[in-house]
Amino acid sequence: MNTMAIKRWMILGSLLCCLLVKTWAQPAAGAGSVEGKVKDSLTGQPVEYATITLLAAGSAKAVNGATTDAAGNFSITEVAAGTYSIQIGFIGYSTQTLQRIVVAAGGTKKLGSITLYKEPAALQGVTVSATRSLVENKLDKMVYNAEKDISSQGGVATDVLKKVPQISVDADGNVELQGNGNIRFLINGKPSSVFGANLSDALQSIPASQIKSIEVITSPGARYDAEGTGGIINIILKKSTVRGINGNVNLTGGSRLENGSLNLNMREGNFGMNAFFSGNAQLRSTTRNSFERHATDSTNTMLLQNGSSEFTRNGFETGLGFDWNITPKDNLSGNIGFDHFGTHNNSTSYLQQYAKAGDDPLHTTTLAANRLRFNTVDWGLSYKKTFKKEGEELDVLYNASYGNNHVYYQQTQQTAAGAAFAGNSGDNPGTDREINIQADYTNPLSKSFTLETGVKGTFRSIASNAAVQALDVTNGEYLYDTAQSNQLQYKRKVYAAYVSGTFALFHHFLDVKAGTRYEYTHVDAAYSQAPDVTVPDFSTWAPSVTLLHKLNEEASVKLSYTHRIQRPDYRVLNPFVNTADPKNISHGDPLLKPEIGDNIEAGYNQSFKGGASLNAALFYRRSNHDIQPYVVYYPEYLVGDSTYTNTSVTTYANIGLEENTGLSLYGSVPITHALSLRSNVMLFERHIINRINTGNSISSFNYRINLNATYQVTSTLTAELFGNFNSARNEVQGRYPSFTFYNLAVRKQLWHTKGSLALTTTNLFNKYVNQLTAIRGTGFTQNTLRQIPFRSIGISFTYKFGKLSFKKEEEKHNDSGEPQL
Repeated sequence: MNTMAIKRWMILGSLLCCLLVKTWAQPAAGAGSVEGKVKDSLTGQPVEYATITLLAAGSAKAVNGATTDAAGNFSITEVAAGTYSIQIGFIGYSTQTLQRIVVAAGGTKKLGSITLYKEPAALQGVTVSATRSLVENKLDKMVYNAEKDISSQGGVATDVLKKVPQISVDADGNVELQGNGNIRFLINGKPSSVFGANLSDALQSIPASQIKSIEVITSPGARYDAEGTGGIINIILKKSTVRGINGNVNLTGGSRLENGSLNLNMREGNFGMNAFFSGNAQLRSTTRNSFERHATDSTNTMLLQNGSSEFTRNGFETGLGFDWNITPKDNLSGNIGFDHFGTHNNSTSYLQQYAKAGDDPLHTTTLAANRLRFNTVDWGLSYKKTFKKEGEELDVLYNASYGNNHVYYQQTQQTAAGAAFAGNSGDNPGTDREINIQADYTNPLSKSFTLETGVKGTFRSIASNAAVQALDVTNGEYLYDTAQSNQLQYKRKVYAAYVSGTFALFHHFLDVKAGTRYEYTHVDAAYSQAPDVTVPDFSTWAPSVTLLHKLNEEASVKLSYTHRIQRPDYRVLNPFVNTADPKNISHGDPLLKPEIGDNIEAGYNQSFKGGASLNAALFYRRSNHDIQPYVVYYPEYLVGDSTYTNTSVTTYANIGLEENTGLSLYGSVPITHALSLRSNVMLFERHIINRINTGNSISSFNYRINLNATYQVTSTLTAELFGNFNSARNEVQGRYPSFTFYNLAVRKQLWHTKGSLALTTTNLFNKYVNQLTAIRGTGFTQNTLRQIPFRSIGISFTYKFGKLSFKKEEEKHNDSGEPQL
């Protein structure tokens, strides 16, 4: 270990020791405390920002108080021994009053779960209330409560993401946030190597029925990793923390997708466990494709290619977790999970190549098979220590993810007569390991200032061994090809520390959260195809600030700035030349620089009487050293001893500068007692300065729009219609396709809402989604048309079992059901 690494570990260790010393310091005896949790009587969900007021017995004088956090929990400290009454209130609910609350000296009075009931006016519009809470706006994030969304429950994670404000998803499952695809994905607040193999496939292997909510963080604070110029998307899986044994099962059968999930939860006293299993499959479907490339240089060749591919996907997840309140101030939780997904793709392509105008074409056929299999094991252990001072806490987290992947492909080129004249196959096993160790400390130094600080170490190790064999046409055997085979060893270490403060200015006129994060990145990379390449170390300072002003109880404005980084992934760095398709070759670039992002966002939130709400956000995103795929045409291209003619080569490059300036609007409004509408509109101008081919800079206007209508037919029957349109977009070399889809769903609740049956459809009147891509470059133009089967019909069944107990006299412990980031 070098001197710099030793110094960094000494600093991290010293800070951690200081925090641990603080952890085990014993609080002084004397004053007591009161703890509890507030929930909604109808949904059982936590009530955030409820006001808790501690009153002297027999008096209206307030002596102390608190507000509930995101999990509905509250704690009032520094309470003198005596008898009190407590009032619990929140807008739209009837105030609850608890009498004769006795607090002993040095003791903690546990009130358990306290239920708030809707006021009569609110109860009359229970459907409107549920729609309003589908999207929640908070200081640093937006929360989409997916379990309230009926039309996507038979689908997968990407179906849910399509409905989340500021997010767009294309026909292949690629996700963008405010027009940027460099997103840091988390599951329950933690990274997973399952996203490393293929993000789109991983997201389409998570059943929507397993998702509780999705958190969208467009302006992450200093506590979050600086990785991801687009922001952070955190997928929260379902988990119950109510007392007793309970669970739910979901089954979906359909023409394109099949899903199933089982959740089981148990809590008794201060200990709880949860287990789950879910699986999904995308049934065999056939995509039709056609490809045309015209060389506009002196060769003037034309390549026509058409064919089809059959695709299937399958996957499953299972996991076990526990939560243990060792003492009222000490909590230990852990989890272990296993994920698997695999894809199969068999394709046939018929090729016509015209050497020059007037010549007879050369006819060939390419047969290809591709297989992907990925397994990952994730586990973690976290410890939380709370202190006598309200809001002071220490969180220590260890999280590890071990992934194993295996990719196999084989392709054969045949003449019109069926004789094989070329071919190759590749067998590529690999591993992906990541370990995260972090400690976070929060201390409210005063009523108006809270300090957050922490350290983190991230250690990732990737190994890949691609053995490529080329067809020997003389004997029909596949022989090892040293020129195309490739070995990779990639190790990345990121050391991070941050400090952040939350405070109020000008007598609470302005709430501020500001901080900075420092990350030092060290990479050791060994490429068999580029043995002399060295990836330099680099440091990153990532400042962030959020300003919030409440105009009144229902409206607020927000302004935020963040500095982010996108490190090149090992796949785009790997110089290995992939010749699986001899007319479309690809390879990475080990000399890529990190992409640097600066994001500014101004937001406005407004809630209206009657249940309507509006969220507007103006944003500006600037990415320097922007990383994009780049296509170059070659009349002849040499790989080892093989020469490929009339081929295009795709690699990744630091294109230059990309700027996205736009507006995002989200609104929800109850039209009648039964009908409610919500819509999301995103408009942005994209400007790309091409520093590879100067003078080829582009500007384009892009828009995304969707509309959702929910109609409560009866108290147990609900219908929903959702439609979405993504405009075509211009990138540095061409135009990428638009995307339209629509969903229709009807759900019937059964057995006093314990069960439900839903019918869901997607693109009922259109079998295919047409995706046309047009690319232009120096010396060539190419057009690709893919017809992707998208129509589906499915039936979903959900059943909840077990007793859900919310009575305060039965709830003995303070449960936190929300993951900590």
